[in-house]
Amino acid sequence: MNTPVFKKDFFINNRAKLRELFLGTAPIIITANGLLQKNGGESLGFAQDSNFWYLTGIDHPDIILVIDKQKEYLILPEHSDIHDYFDGELVSDELTEISGIELCYSELEGWKQLKSKLKKTKHVATLAPPPSFIKSYGMYTNPSRKNLIKKIKVINPDIELLDLRAHLMNMRVVKTDEEIQAIKSAIDITVNTLKPIMKPNKLDKYSFEYEIEADISSGIRSRGAFGHAFDPIVGSGLNSTIIHSTTNNSVISKNLPIVIDVGARFNNYCADITRTVVPGKVSARIRLVYEAVVAAQEHALSMLKPGLILSEYELEMEHYIGEKLRELGLIKIIDKANVRKYFPHLVSHYLGIDVHDVGDYSMPLVKNMVITCEPGIYIPEESIGVRLEDDVLITDDGNIVLSERLPRGL
Repeated sequence: MNTPVFKKDFFINNRAKLRELFLGTAPIIITANGLLQKNGGESLGFAQDSNFWYLTGIDHPDIILVIDKQKEYLILPEHSDIHDYFDGELVSDELTEISGIELCYSELEGWKQLKSKLKKTKHVATLAPPPSFIKSYGMYTNPSRKNLIKKIKVINPDIELLDLRAHLMNMRVVKTDEEIQAIKSAIDITVNTLKPIMKPNKLDKYSFEYEIEADISSGIRSRGAFGHAFDPIVGSGLNSTIIHSTTNNSVISKNLPIVIDVGARFNNYCADITRTVVPGKVSARIRLVYEAVVAAQEHALSMLKPGLILSEYELEMEHYIGEKLRELGLIKIIDKANVRKYFPHLVSHYLGIDVHDVGDYSMPLVKNMVITCEPGIYIPEESIGVRLEDDVLITDDGNIVLSERLPRGL
């Protein structure tokens, strides 16, 4: 089932395709992410910039990729002895074997070479930095791109920046056979982990959300995953109505839903699957809510095919779920405010290297895109949350539900 780790040809081809799409003669300069402090001298777990990984396969911080016409090289960061003792040395031969990039320069040598180029050029192609703080998510962003641009501007204040994000989005959104196989493997690991956990005789033995989380973590690692694609969500009772409930510390409420939203990461590609289960007796009310979500998912799946524009599909699904909310007696008038009170997220997002992968919701779907399908209804006043999520491959004339082996029943 497990596919091999991506070979260097994959990354060589991605860089070649980027050069073809870009067309310009400006040098391309892209940075890896940097480490972020957790506390004291401890860093948070490192997560690589997805575009940098897509072009190099390298999972180390602070490395810079330079593509100057047909010449490619890496600039490696200077490390203290203490850093190398604790985190290991960067070995040029290993980076070359992973990426297919033959030239690796020290920070001093690499920037000396790059500096002479930047002083003579009018443009440089890179990735625009995100804002330092994203208010809607309440989170700070990695400063590496901003620091790279600052360094470039010190060398040549008049240089103009060309943003490569659209090119890389168009490349990443349509998956190769190799990428699809990695996603399928991540899904298979997730499904095989969840199946035994969801069985009634197993489910009834759990007392706390973290016990389910622990079995999921053990299951995906023992089956060959790199780890979680995102922090696992195990929400019981009132927590089932919190979309991203990741504390997973509460007592499990008998006879109320548990939303389990998890995904394995395999070969750096993600699965994202959600099931809702009930330990104990399933009330008539919970069953009605569940059937409404099942109907919404089936309606959504019937629409997912090449040519569909996701922004239009989301409007259709908002109205469809509004009808279900009215049938459940939760709203009287179908409008955005009323519907979003009980259904506050999109039905679908792109899936790939990132669990919420890059993609343009105003462009039509095409073959070999992979997206999720995850309608939900959340009723905090009744401590009832129901979400179903499957991972879907767009085909020539429709779709394949890649996670269909995992039962949907309560």
